[in-house]
Amino acid sequence: RNTMGGVMNIYTLSPLAYEGTRLGAEYASGNTLRLRASTYHRPSPRTGVSLAARFMHGDGFFTNEYTGRTCDWERSGGARMRLQFRPDERWSIDNTLAFGMLRQGGYPYASAATGRIAYNDPCGYRRTTLNDGLTIRYAADGWEIASITSYQYSDDRMTLDQDFLPESYFTLTQAKQDHGLTEDIVVRSRGEGRYGWLVGAFGFYRHRSMQAPVLFKEDGLEHLIADKAEQYTGLRPHFASDRMALDSDFRNPAWGAALYHESQLRLGRFDLSAGLRIDYERTRLCYLSSTDIDCTFGDGRITPFTERGTLHKSFVQLLPKAAAVYRIDDGNSLYASVAKGYKAGGFNTQMFSDVLEVLQNSVMERMGVYWNRHYDIDRVVAYKPEKSWNFEVGSHFAFADGRIRGEATLFYILCRDQQLTVFPEGQTTGRMMTNAGRTRSRGGELSVQALVAHRLDLRLSYGFTHATFAEFRSGNADYAGKRIPYAPRHTAAAVAEYTVSVGRSWLDGIVLSVDGRGVGPIEWNEANSLRQKFYALAGCAIRFEQRHGSLSLWCRNLTQTRYDVFYFESIGNAFLQRGRPREWGVTLTINLQHNER
Repeated sequence: RNTMGGVMNIYTLSPLAYEGTRLGAEYASGNTLRLRASTYHRPSPRTGVSLAARFMHGDGFFTNEYTGRTCDWERSGGARMRLQFRPDERWSIDNTLAFGMLRQGGYPYASAATGRIAYNDPCGYRRTTLNDGLTIRYAADGWEIASITSYQYSDDRMTLDQDFLPESYFTLTQAKQDHGLTEDIVVRSRGEGRYGWLVGAFGFYRHRSMQAPVLFKEDGLEHLIADKAEQYTGLRPHFASDRMALDSDFRNPAWGAALYHESQLRLGRFDLSAGLRIDYERTRLCYLSSTDIDCTFGDGRITPFTERGTLHKSFVQLLPKAAAVYRIDDGNSLYASVAKGYKAGGFNTQMFSDVLEVLQNSVMERMGVYWNRHYDIDRVVAYKPEKSWNFEVGSHFAFADGRIRGEATLFYILCRDQQLTVFPEGQTTGRMMTNAGRTRSRGGELSVQALVAHRLDLRLSYGFTHATFAEFRSGNADYAGKRIPYAPRHTAAAVAEYTVSVGRSWLDGIVLSVDGRGVGPIEWNEANSLRQKFYALAGCAIRFEQRHGSLSLWCRNLTQTRYDVFYFESIGNAFLQRGRPREWGVTLTINLQHNER
């Protein structure tokens, strides 16, 4: 669901295939400590259980000049339990339960104008998550059925100095609770026959509640509201307090269902496949926004008021796809695919309350101030689905007896109504999701792994993306031909490892490695007026390996490269999040293996 770039599968070690205990510890720059432990057991031949736990502590790397303390400290931890049961050759049951906690300080957001990180109000983030996934499979003669059920719970709270300045403009506290339930039932063919098939049904329900109170402080009241009112009316409001709260309370339930089918046909060296999915989703937003404003304005008085309402959206989409693979031999193949991509629309209430825009506008209108544009609640909060056609051709290759292998891909993506996060012009208080008219992305990727000498292993990868607006107007600005923000034009990586064989009981070998990774340029806004230039990060490591573990000494960003990884705007000011400086560390792993099948 909503996977424009495809689905990532994450595999964890099976306790039915491995028995043992793994331990790990790492200490690095920024007083960063990471600990992890996992154990895998098979109480009976058909039952396996594993337990894993992790902990992380870090003091951070960046200092808030206003407070004199690091702002990016972090504490996190979690645990996971996996249970596998195979009562016979046809049935299998697999359940994974995971729990996680995260506590973070503020954010290393530096002013794009001054390069300084300096803000006066507290910032922080905390999150608690609970996830459970249950997979039940039954294999019959010629077919199999699987039921995949998942439940996700998330409770997080973010506190922001929303202006990120030393002055007291406004703060935001966003608390969000999510409950999600999904069910996927898949029936597929088994065997090596010429024709294969699968059919499936998917459904989900999600309920999200969020509270996002914004507190305007003295500088915010003076410069964002009073100055604006005086500019337009000649009258200046006088507030009864130097604080004004704008509260927003959301309820955002959503549910959806899908049916899908795919057929595969093998014709000699060709593998052909075609599929179709029909997807339906309905979402609702109930909002209650209020303000405790109390001020005199001319001969009148503005007192607290409330805005409430409910919005609905429904989406239906047919998603076809087709692919062909030509197998040259066991290690070489060519392929081509075309698929329609889709990302559902909805109501954007993430990070900043878009309803706040309407509420702030209502305050100004009560003062007789009408902005250049009027914020309609449905137009501000709602955004349309994103749809795309994705074309791809590529090759998997291997030669020199498998010592050189890799893959190459060319892609072309036509996207309509691409969902973009934009920052409204002027001294507004948030950001909002919008839809670009049409965008185009084309490029290619190449990755190669080569054993160039007896003990020298080399891995190379490169990607090029040319992503531009084909049609996008925002206000009076026409961005056609401009590059899409946050899409790096070049990505590259190279890793070389050389192994020195020792052959002692206490030391098997030493691995020396160097690596380099480059990204950029990255455009930060639609006008392409601010960008991150291409940058490269170098690293190195020496790893001592033994049958029961390893010890690694490593360094990242060896050359102390200065770079930025994120951009945003607040009340007309631009901010950049810095990337991490040079890091040194040592990592120890211990593997106490009991049995392996």
